[in-house]
Amino acid sequence: MLKRRIRRLVTAALALAGLTAGGLVTAAPAHAAVFQTYGTGVNVRADAYLSAPVVRTLPGPTSIDVDCQKYGDLVTVSGGSSRWWAHVPALGGYVTVAYVAIPQDKLPGVAECGGTPPPPSDITLAQVQAMFGSRIANPSLVQTGLPSLNQAMRDAAINTPYRKAAFLATLVHESRLEYNIREIGDTRLYGGRGYIQLTGDFNYGPAGQYFGINLLGNPELARSLQWSAPIARWYWTQARNINPFADQLNMAKVNAAIGYPRGDGSEDQRRCVSFQNAIRVLTGSVPGGITCVRSAALSGDTSKLSTAEFNNLIKVGGGLG
Repeated sequence: MLKRRIRRLVTAALALAGLTAGGLVTAAPAHAAVFQTYGTGVNVRADAYLSAPVVRTLPGPTSIDVDCQKYGDLVTVSGGSSRWWAHVPALGGYVTVAYVAIPQDKLPGVAECGGTPPPPSDITLAQVQAMFGSRIANPSLVQTGLPSLNQAMRDAAINTPYRKAAFLATLVHESRLEYNIREIGDTRLYGGRGYIQLTGDFNYGPAGQYFGINLLGNPELARSLQWSAPIARWYWTQARNINPFADQLNMAKVNAAIGYPRGDGSEDQRRCVSFQNAIRVLTGSVPGGITCVRSAALSGDTSKLSTAEFNNLIKVGGGLG
């Protein structure tokens, strides 16, 4: 495999050069195994998840003394990918094994860290109430759906504050975070249902095919507790690829991807405020550089566009949205 060849080449080069990041190497305790990282700007995180705080950054290839490894978020780099993270006590955190110069995806001869890893920062009812206030109109119903919604977020790699904020701000405007909601007054067979308000046979059909269920024949499944959250995840990652827009703090593109016309921009602005409120609850502050205003190219109804058509429109639209 290419990944293993790259890792072997990096391992050999580092061994010959004896490279380390100055001042970071300490004597290995008896229980530790010593490995070498490669690349520059590798983050050491407080836990084995991409949402965990960065405790320091390695400036270059570094010798690390690992006492155990933990299963966590998937990291993919040019040399390969891994869900395993090396615990480095001397650095006070975890380094992804994707940046360790070995041919394997898991450290050989290193024990797994004790205990069952907790899920990464599940969203709670108290948090969404703090984010969205009176928009959480039925707290009991929202609480019932949160386990499936949190699972869908993990499955969709919605695992950073910006991604969570964009996803939740979108859903609270679409459905008030109620999994079983039906768009008021919409009597169409394939009208809006569920967390993401799935609409149109052009969405019900592909979503059903993706999950192996007959949504065209039984559209009410789209607002069932079993399928409402997975369908929201499908739309966020398959019908559209929305996480990158959240990473860019670009709620304009998030809103265009969800597929309603810009109109006078008031709804876009409301959703952007909700996005900012969600980030504030998750991080304690609101960053600069948030984009709320769509470009003219993205002002229309994009709901019926195919994935390829929408991606082409995004490229053409560029700029502020």
